[in-house]
Amino acid sequence: MNTSRTATIHRATSETDITVTIDLDGSGKTEIDTGIGFFDHMLTALGRHSMCDLTVRAKGDLHIDYHHTVEDTGIALGKAFAQAIGDKRGIRRYGSAVVPLDEALSEAVIDISGRPYLAWSVEFTRDKIGEMDTELFEEFFRAFAMSALVTLHVIQRSGRNCHHIAEASFKALARALRMAAEHDPRAQGIVPSTKGVL
Repeated sequence: MNTSRTATIHRATSETDITVTIDLDGSGKTEIDTGIGFFDHMLTALGRHSMCDLTVRAKGDLHIDYHHTVEDTGIALGKAFAQAIGDKRGIRRYGSAVVPLDEALSEAVIDISGRPYLAWSVEFTRDKIGEMDTELFEEFFRAFAMSALVTLHVIQRSGRNCHHIAEASFKALARALRMAAEHDPRAQGIVPSTKGVL
């Protein structure tokens, strides 16, 4: 069992410069600055409801659009999660959550499997929330899942308000992550796989 499940990832390209620090056993404290207001709001919710301490500092080519910053933040966050979770000994591995926000209802199901995959069943009726393109939410979730090496399903059960749909999806991911990454007191030191490795 890992005693300190923390990681810091710095990712710098010609398009973005991003530093992410995560503590899986934190209290939900966040310091988020991506230059994208609504994205900051979503990442703050992700940290708070997963109970991970999360710091994200991102500088990107926002004068072009938000795509590179959002996607690369997902990559950096995923890599930080994968590093912090370590060899996965003693974790629950699976997590799921269904989260309401007024008329919206979102479900997230995760397997910390070592096999990256995103199944995305979320639809937005508007192109933007604030200044953020709604199509970028799928890009973030995919970048996170691929870099975190997790299988992730995100399903919109209901909803009309795009802000509510997005926020419920992030909060569902947060709660599912919290469940999956938790230590299982019945499986101390055991990798939760019949293969013995994840």
